[in-house]
Parts: sequence; C-alpha cells; structure tokens
Amino acid sequence: MKFWLMGVTATVLLGGALAMGVAASSDEKLAPGLSVAGVDVGGLTREQAIAALGERAATPPQVTVTAGKQSWTLGADQLGWHADAETSVAAAEKVSAARTLLERVQGMLGQPQPQNFPLIAAVDPALAKAALTTLTASLNAPPRNAAVAFDKQKLRYAVTVRDAPGRQYDAAAAATVYAAAPTATTLQIPVRESRAQYTADVLQGYVDQGNALMRPFGATLAGTARKGVLTPLQVANLYWVRPQGIVADEAAIKRAFALLTDFIDQPAQNARFAFKGDKPVKVPEQAGRVTQQSAYAAFRATVLDPAKTSMVFASKKVRPELTEAQLPDASKLSLIHTGVSTYYGSSPERRTNVANAAAKINGAVVPVGGTFSFLDALGGITADNGFVGGLIISGGRTVDGLGGGVCQVSTTVFRALYGAGLPVEERNQHSYRVGYYEPQVGFEAAVYDPGLDLKFGNDTGGPLLIRTVNDDAASTLDVQVWGSSRRARSRSVPP
Repeated sequence: MKFWLMGVTATVLLGGALAMGVAASSDEKLAPGLSVAGVDVGGLTREQAIAALGERAATPPQVTVTAGKQSWTLGADQLGWHADAETSVAAAEKVSAARTLLERVQGMLGQPQPQNFPLIAAVDPALAKAALTTLTASLNAPPRNAAVAFDKQKLRYAVTVRDAPGRQYDAAAAATVYAAAPTATTLQIPVRESRAQYTADVLQGYVDQGNALMRPFGATLAGTARKGVLTPLQVANLYWVRPQGIVADEAAIKRAFALLTDFIDQPAQNARFAFKGDKPVKVPEQAGRVTQQSAYAAFRATVLDPAKTSMVFASKKVRPELTEAQLPDASKLSLIHTGVSTYYGSSPERRTNVANAAAKINGAVVPVGGTFSFLDALGGITADNGFVGGLIISGGRTVDGLGGGVCQVSTTVFRALYGAGLPVEERNQHSYRVGYYEPQVGFEAAVYDPGLDLKFGNDTGGPLLIRTVNDDAASTLDVQVWGSSRRARSRSVPP
C-alpha cells in the first residue's frame, strides 16, 4: 500500500512536469511531426521554419500551358505565381497550438502524429492574364469571309476563297482558373470560335444564281417581227455576284435596254425624195412603232429572272413629222452648199459602206424648225441595213467592226450642213486625225450606233433637201444641201 501510493505520486509529478514542459514550449516551437511541403518543421520556431521553407519557396514549379495544338512550359512565376512561406508556417502554428495535452505528451515521448501542410501559393490574375495574352497573341485570328469573283478564263462566277472560323483564346478565363488552383502544373486556355459573316455555302448559292442568269436574252417589239438578243456576256454585265447576293447594275441595265430598243424600234419614216437620175421623186411617209418607256420596269425584272429567256416590249405607234403632202416643190429649191470628201485607197468593204450610207440619206428632207439626225436618216448601222465589216475607230484605236466607212459620209454631211450655216446640235470628232479627211483638218464628224450622232437644226424658215452624189470610180463623195437660198446663211469651209 505504501509503495503503490508512492508510484501514483511519482506518476502525477511526472505528468505535471510534462504538462509544464509542453506549456512552456507551446509558444515558441512547432510541434514534432509537422512538415510543410515535405520540409520537417517540427521543433522549429516560426522564424526557423520560414527560413527552412525559404529555398523551397524561391523555386517556382513548372507549368505546361496548352492552347489548341500549341503548348509551352514555363516557370509559374512568369504567370504571376508566388509562394507565401509565412502563411504556410502559420497553418502549422495553428495546428500546434490546438493540440491536446495527450498529443503533446505523445510528441514529447517521441510518438508524434505526423502531419504535412502544403506550401501555400497565390497567383496574381492580372499578371497571369497578361502573360497568357502574350503567349496566344499570334494564335488569335478573326473569322475569314468567303469571296466570289468572275473567272475571265472560264467566263463563270466562282467561290475563290473559302471561309474560316475566327479563333480567340480566352486568357482571362484561364488566368481565373489558375488563380483558383495555384498548385496546378497544367493549364488549358479555352478558345472561342466565331463564324464568318459570309460562308462559302451561302456564296455558292449566289454563284449558281449568277451563272444561271448568264444566258442569251431576247426582246421582241410588240406588233413587229423585230427581235434583239443580248449575249450571255452582255447579260453578265448587268449584275454582280456579291457576298450579299445578286446586285443589279442599274446603269448597265439602262444601257442594255437602250441598246435593245435602238435595235428593235422602228422609227417613223418621214416623207422624202428619191432620185431617178437627176429627177426627184416623192416617197410617202411611213408610221413607226417604238418601245414604250414603261417597258423598262418589266425588262429589269425579267432579265434578272434566270427562268426567263425572252420577253415582248410594249410598243406604241409614232407618226412621222413630215408627210408627203408637206414635201416642198423640189423645182423651187436651189443649191445652198456642197460638202466634199475623198476616199482614195479604201478597201472594198469600206467602199460598200460609203455607197450604202450615202444612198440611205440621199433625198432626206429636214422640215422647217426640225432637226437632221444622221443616224435616224441612216436607219441604223446594222448588217440588216446593208452594212458590212470593216475598220472602225473605237476606244482610240483602229479595230475591226461593222460599218467602217460610214464616218466618211457623216464627215461629208457635216461639211455640207456646216457650210450652209446651220446650227450644230451634236457633233463628235474622231480620236485622232484620219487621212481620208485631209486636208480639211477638224472638219470631220464621228458617228457610232448607238451613242454618237451628228445633228443639225433647220432654222432657215423653209424645208431642206439632202442630196448625195457618190463617185466610186473617182473615190469622191459630194453632199448637197438644197433649200430656199434667200433664207440660208453660208459659212466658208476650207477646200
């Protein structure tokens, strides 16, 4: 009994001593068995533990960053990562202070409960975002639109550039993820794709429409057999295939309408004279039929409808300005002025056109106050009107074309009417000097059907008669103006 009491007393005294020892060391050293990031800090003071972690904290981990198929491996500190040794040790300090008496006794007896604390790190999201933005800058791309163009070799529209989606890597989102998990050693940067505004699939539909529109298109004048046809390439000039769809060329459509109407219209024919030898014979007038301007809207809609290949233009009758009864008494007219030109060295085709044009205007009568139009008197420079191919001046160059030699006649008419003192309403000169019209430099007139005309007004107070005398053997052409000589005003023309 005595010895048992002594044992108990000794145990109590030892427990008290241990408790006093634990209490005495609890504020200075970390409990045994504790470690931070694998570094044993048990039994170390706070300062000693921070020093022990210093080298480990100074070495940032490697992080592999992936964006699409591209990847980089770099130090975490380049992404705004930094270690916090003080905060990491504080976690161990907190656990040390919270240990029970038994846990402390066990630690002093060499039986600690081991516990490892992670190294606490943090990431600055702004620095991470800046670094990730720099990495992915060359990978970002805006969406690429598809493109369409006209193939001049194949004479077809085609999609020439395919569309591609845009890519924008979200550095901000990746930085947020990394800041939430600073111990991560891999980081995926998400990508946002954006669709192109104009895709190849959509453009191909427009291309198909544009190519379907390229077909011959005919127009017939109501009440006549006259028909004009636009070629596929002429129709192709009336619109563009754009990313937005089929875009009409309003100016080109108006020109095409004018081209067709000039060809198919049948203007009224004024009464005139024909010559049998030197004797003038009256030729009665003829009513005409021309396109109504209201037909333009229908033409615009129909020519841009690939399902339609032809249409009929609404027409109206037109009356001549000069009737047979209004023709002057040719015996009372006198010669006012004669225009002269020569065409030595002309080709057979050119001579044919000179003779045909001279014959077409021979006997034309210009009423009082009326206007002489060379193209109207001619009836159009077409194969149907007797003209053949030859050299013409177009675009400042001499090229093959229909009606070469007609300008020989228009030039001679200009000299006659100008010499007669008549007012010029329209006159166009050639792009360069032509030998046929020498030596009267500048006294020439270019015509082109349609577009360029020669027009004179009749202000003499009486009707005028145009007469032509063509001598193919001598290569000379005379154009005479007949009228009331007392009312005419003549002007000198160089010989």
